[in-house]
Amino acid sequence: MVLILLVAIPLLVHTTKGRNTGNTGGRYEMLGSCRMVCDPYATSQPGQELTAVSPPPQDYSGKKIKSGLRGPPGIPGPPGARGPPGEPGKPGPQGPPGPGPGGYSPSLYTPKIAFYAGLRKQHEGNEILKFDDVVTNVGNYYEPSTGKFTCPLPGIYFFTYHVLMRGGDGTSMWADLKKNGLVRASAIAQDADQNYDYASNSVILHLDVGDEVCVQLDGGKVHGGNTNKYSTFSGFLIYPD
Repeated sequence: MVLILLVAIPLLVHTTKGRNTGNTGGRYEMLGSCRMVCDPYATSQPGQELTAVSPPPQDYSGKKIKSGLRGPPGIPGPPGARGPPGEPGKPGPQGPPGPGPGGYSPSLYTPKIAFYAGLRKQHEGNEILKFDDVVTNVGNYYEPSTGKFTCPLPGIYFFTYHVLMRGGDGTSMWADLKKNGLVRASAIAQDADQNYDYASNSVILHLDVGDEVCVQLDGGKVHGGNTNKYSTFSGFLIYPD
């Protein structure tokens, strides 16, 4: 009996292998010890490459997904179209007369630029003083609505200011002359005796075209004086470059 089994078992194993080799639609693969999956590539022809199939993407519609980290900024886009031209500036001072038969000396020519204005309204805090009672404005380079003088011609200029403090409350007042926002002269008036006091100063500055000069408070109160011109601001060109 044992001899019969020893002969029959190898024959059965060989027969089973032959059947599995010839069968193109029934090959199975054991996964682990308890799961059997059908081979998805069993229908491929000999010599043909097998291609893996990706699973369909998961549908995240209607689900809240946690946002990731912010990415780096993109490359800047091309520059935009050129904007419209700005308003034309004020005309410059009149030039010297042309050369006559005997010519002329440029040093004898001096442009006329000067202004003088008083303060009508009261100011306080850190305001730019708008001296709006204009008496002299040769060339119209002082603007009473802003309180600023704008240089039309490079050269050496002289400026002076006198500001009357509005006293009576024991406070002090500071007034600065500024060129392009930078302090170039300062003055202080103190109300130690419950009375009015003046703050004044003068400067000589070199200005380039477009430079702005004004007087600005740095605390305290200024007496306007209606048309009495208690507070004044003036300046003029000494000589051009």
